[in-house]
Amino acid sequence: MAAPTSRLLSLLSLLQTRRDWPGSTLAERLEVSHRTIRRDIDRLREMGYRIQAAMGPDGGYRLDAGSELPPLLFDDEQVVALAVALQSATASGVGIEEASLRALTTIRQVMPSRLRHRLDALTFTAVPARPGDAAPDSVSPDVLIALSAAVRAREVLRFGYASPDPRGDDDLLPPRRVEPQHLVTAQGRWYLVAWDFDRDDWRLFCADRITPRTPTGPRFTPREVPGGDVAAYVSARFKGSDAADRWPCSGKVVLSLPARDVLPFAGDGIVEDLGPTRCSLEIGSWSWVALAASLNRFDTDIDVIRPPELAEAFGVLATRNAATAKGEG
Repeated sequence: MAAPTSRLLSLLSLLQTRRDWPGSTLAERLEVSHRTIRRDIDRLREMGYRIQAAMGPDGGYRLDAGSELPPLLFDDEQVVALAVALQSATASGVGIEEASLRALTTIRQVMPSRLRHRLDALTFTAVPARPGDAAPDSVSPDVLIALSAAVRAREVLRFGYASPDPRGDDDLLPPRRVEPQHLVTAQGRWYLVAWDFDRDDWRLFCADRITPRTPTGPRFTPREVPGGDVAAYVSARFKGSDAADRWPCSGKVVLSLPARDVLPFAGDGIVEDLGPTRCSLEIGSWSWVALAASLNRFDTDIDVIRPPELAEAFGVLATRNAATAKGEG
């Protein structure tokens, strides 16, 4: 026989699949006695489920449709998953932003107070995804909630920050001390945007490398990220820019390929159709050599329109590649 909690969930699942269930059928399906079914029905009613009972040989149980939602049965990790999914939908760009917020509010109202507190503790900014972005790295829900709570409370945070080198000794590294400003999910990872006291500057910290220390420090006055928009600021940092959300190196070329063959791989570039066998592409990167290298992925003839720095970068790349081919790299 299943454990009581598991059996209750199975019973509720059965009641939701059809209009009426004879008590004998429920008892047979769950491999319990009629008395156990009656007791479990009473437990579900105490939890807020409106279940009607009919007497007689054809009697049974019916879950009323359209009744108010009772407290929902979520565990801690499911609550975090729900908060992440619905808050991330606000940056999906498919027109469900308002509906997602309303859904989050509705579900919050019917949660037990402990889980409602956990749901409220996790707030973050979702940077709109780009084609090819991976799913977020695995980060402990407790870490995300601890970071979000420090952001909401405006309290100085101390944390251990693991070295990206697995050979490093993290115990020798001093804890970081920051003013946590925003928790962000972007490009498949979780980040803490914070003012770093040791660097006296803004920093992005990978959440999967953070181990929060307790207790938190004194309260602080929030700072405004450069530009005033945290999503734009994070996007700019990914492009190697400390200011505007644009690549520091941007150029325009003509490719000997039809536009339809370039568009799927252009990312945030601008493609212009120039005929059946040619198109132009305006695109950026963090350096001129990196931009030249990325354009070579199209495996076709390339004419540089602008700027001269991009043409020079192709020369640098050609010299390096020739040395590599000769074994001199």
